[in-house]
Amino acid sequence: MSASGGTKAIVAALGANLAIAAAKFVAFAFSGSSSMLAEGVHSLADSGNQGLLLLGGKRAQRAATEEHPFGYGRERYIYGFLVSIVLFTVGGVFALYEGWEKIQHPVPLEAWYWPVGVLVFAVVAEGFSFRTAVKESNALRGQQSWAQFIRRAKAPELPVVLLEDFGALIGLVLALGGVGLTLATGNSVWDGIGTMCIGALLVLIALVLAAETKSLLLGEAAGPDQVARIRAALVDGDVVTRVIHMRTLHLGPEELLVAAKIAVQHDDTATEIARAIDAAEARIREAVPIARVIYLEPDIYDERAAAAAPPAAG
Repeated sequence: MSASGGTKAIVAALGANLAIAAAKFVAFAFSGSSSMLAEGVHSLADSGNQGLLLLGGKRAQRAATEEHPFGYGRERYIYGFLVSIVLFTVGGVFALYEGWEKIQHPVPLEAWYWPVGVLVFAVVAEGFSFRTAVKESNALRGQQSWAQFIRRAKAPELPVVLLEDFGALIGLVLALGGVGLTLATGNSVWDGIGTMCIGALLVLIALVLAAETKSLLLGEAAGPDQVARIRAALVDGDVVTRVIHMRTLHLGPEELLVAAKIAVQHDDTATEIARAIDAAEARIREAVPIARVIYLEPDIYDERAAAAAPPAAG
């Protein structure tokens, strides 16, 4: 993923959410709408989430140390996971609580034009942020569907912003529905129901984000296309005759570890094997530039040993 593309989407979302949060809290103060309060907290939580993503991206750029020899690239995954927790607790759970309170103790909606006007403004601002995230993501997702892109993306920033903005737009529609039904019926319970729907939506998005970032934290292999290119680059048909087995692991969104056992001829000299390994590493880096940490072990291929070994994986 392009770090600049992810940063651009985050900054756009941060600016939009700060402006929207301020407007929603003003609307809540004048109208007493619980949907406005829940949406204001939602936007404030989203702003904090974007701040966390920017901080994670900055900290991930630190150079490797003796204590952390593979660098800090996974910090981006950690902060992505923190975002899902914040969205769940601050956004989703608060909205569910506030909605339940409004249903139990309805309060008349005052100055209805404030929440309606702010919600319309918020739809426009969130639409701009979502459009930016979609534009940056389209440059990366290729032929993948949106679900596949969110599931397979190794960089957490764009999927997080996409889901947050998508959830925010749906939440705004729910808030408009709650306020509209309250105005139409004169019953403030609808405002509380809209707020609870917003909370349920945020909890669902948070769970999806948590599941995806957890997978990245545990360590994911390179994609199938990258694995195929690495395998093809390893074999030169002369000294390196085949890949016995190989493992790949993302140390960060833009840093890949490759470890492979390669078959060489039994009569090759150490010098020939060393040169072949150097050439194979160069071919891998040319085929997959993010393959920055490469370990290759030469061996003599044995069919029986290969058959008994665990299945090769990316």
